[in-house]
Amino acid sequence: MKSFLAFLVAMGITVTLGDAYCWSRIHKPGEAKDGCMINGKLYPFGRIERTEDCYTCGCSEGGMDCCSLFHTPVAYDKKQCKVVFNKKRCDYDVVQKNNPSQLCFVYSRVG
Repeated sequence: MKSFLAFLVAMGITVTLGDAYCWSRIHKPGEAKDGCMINGKLYPFGRIERTEDCYTCGCSEGGMDCCSLFHTPVAYDKKQCKVVFNKKRCDYDVVQKNNPSQLCFVYSRVG
């Protein structure tokens, strides 16, 4: 029973740390004729798997809902390491300040 409780606590923490940052926008009537505009780029109606800014979105004439594909590191060795956004992977890398080719351990991330 104790191991089951420990498992539930661990899963609860993992789920909490796994939430993505999300936002919604409602279109004005007639605003979205051909799709949704995100940072100057027009995307077609429907599901958008990945925008140029690393979001996944749903686009309709009524509005759009987007969630980030990345999670921001918040707990890591801030004296020895720095955060660099990797746009190709849509995620943050935490690397050593004096040797950016070496990754640092990240304790937690938030969306």
